[in-house]
Amino acid sequence: MSPARLVLASASALALAACASVPAFPTASVMPLAETGLVGATGDSADDPAIWVSRADPAKSLILGTNKQEGLVVFALDGSEVQRLPLGPINNVDVRQDIGSPFDIAVASNDTQGISVFSINRTSGEVAHVNDIQTGKTEPYGICLGDGRDGPVAGVTYKDGTVELWQIDGEADGVTGSLLLSVKLATQLEGCVFDEANGQLVIGEEDHGIWTLAYEAADAQPVELDTIAAGNGLVADVEGVSIWRGKDGKGWIVASAQEANRYVVYERQAPHTPMGAFTLVENTQAGVDGVTHTDGIDIVSAALPGYPRGLLAVQDDANPLKEQDQNFKLVSWADVEAALGLPLLDAE
Repeated sequence: MSPARLVLASASALALAACASVPAFPTASVMPLAETGLVGATGDSADDPAIWVSRADPAKSLILGTNKQEGLVVFALDGSEVQRLPLGPINNVDVRQDIGSPFDIAVASNDTQGISVFSINRTSGEVAHVNDIQTGKTEPYGICLGDGRDGPVAGVTYKDGTVELWQIDGEADGVTGSLLLSVKLATQLEGCVFDEANGQLVIGEEDHGIWTLAYEAADAQPVELDTIAAGNGLVADVEGVSIWRGKDGKGWIVASAQEANRYVVYERQAPHTPMGAFTLVENTQAGVDGVTHTDGIDIVSAALPGYPRGLLAVQDDANPLKEQDQNFKLVSWADVEAALGLPLLDAE
């Protein structure tokens, strides 16, 4: 090949690579409305939020956040810290409510113990560590919690590409777990979220894309929802995934495209049409900095004070110093809807 053709081919390859990571639609800008306090440890510490909604008094809803060096931190909606559970290194956390137990449940992926299980008092919001379930596999990484046919089910992801489903059984004085299903993907996984209304587990594969898994089927195999190469806005690492839940199984799947500092939105139901992407920029009036390099995210569609269409919580790796002062930013879902021109669906 001549030098001229080599240069042209190289330029074409670079252009194609760039196209693979740039959305085919403009990336909107949204401002967070508030932020939590710092998780408390310096360095790379904050990772994943989970939102608990107080049914009795929505103003008393909470954000559970992982400090992956020390444990779990609980914040009020105004961002103030209300509780700290120093149980050692945990990475991801998720919450499920109203699924049969006399308390709401949270689970966290524990680097040494497997699945850490927590109870949440439905009246006071107090979080208590119940116990741990050993998975027997090295370093559980991501975790999500769903409502299965026989009660709570935890999805646990690993760096070797494995995703496991664990049945959670028990009461406040003791919880046990049993392995239901194990499926292997090619490379490292982290974020996941259960979509019970559509019978799917949504999984992020960091260097590849997003998958769905029909988790109630014994012979379930992953199905691609989107890939980095498809050019819909995803880039490595594909990190947190969550769902804005509407009625009749409708809604929006959101994924963190970490290296691009953006979030990609898809229709919740198949064929999961991409709806746009957005970044979180500085809100000077509220004194809240912009967001970069997000790991975990969580969304609820319940109306909360200041968040009439629901709340999106995201991890921020720089507040403002990268990997030194980390926290979670709070975003009104109504602002995301407006920025992307999303149809206004009825909340679940």
